[in-house]
Amino acid sequence: MRAPFFLFLISCIGIAVALLLPGWSDLLLVAVPMAVAAAVLIAPRPRIAPIRRPPPGKPRAGQPVILDGSNVMYWKTDNPDLGPVRDVIATLMARGLSPSVIFDANAGYLLYGKYWHGNDFAAALNLPDGRVTVVDKGTPADPLILQTARKTGARIVTNDRYRDWLNQFPEARKRGHLIRGGYRDGPLWLDLPKPQV
Repeated sequence: MRAPFFLFLISCIGIAVALLLPGWSDLLLVAVPMAVAAAVLIAPRPRIAPIRRPPPGKPRAGQPVILDGSNVMYWKTDNPDLGPVRDVIATLMARGLSPSVIFDANAGYLLYGKYWHGNDFAAALNLPDGRVTVVDKGTPADPLILQTARKTGARIVTNDRYRDWLNQFPEARKRGHLIRGGYRDGPLWLDLPKPQV
């Protein structure tokens, strides 16, 4: 017989004695708390799954990559479309990279006829809210894209050459900093190194 069960049984007997025999009511002061404590010890505990942490030395998220959303949305046709942005995000994530997107302020109007906030695009692209930014009206997205890439060490997915910003952001001239892409005879292509097997 387990000790907590034995204590619970003894305390229940003590409660019964205190209730049935006159003059033994003070026994309740000890028997009731003892019964509650024993019941807590006997009650089954919920099983909590262990927290799985990534092995040491492996990063939690992949290398950051920024999509020039307003550029990528024109990759398939002359009309703006969120499909290419989704395709690029899926391809990058499949390669273990961590994409975020920056759009011009008018992207929502071009796509849906109304202003869209970053969280609207995030929901449509199945990304966390903080991973999609829409710049303020009248502000160009290009310098924010370049500045964010510099700050985070990210590469940029775009077919834009950022010629107006090369003096301020010379790293955009470096081979591999800008990832070109598009659609050739149907499937998406990105100028990424082949994955190592």
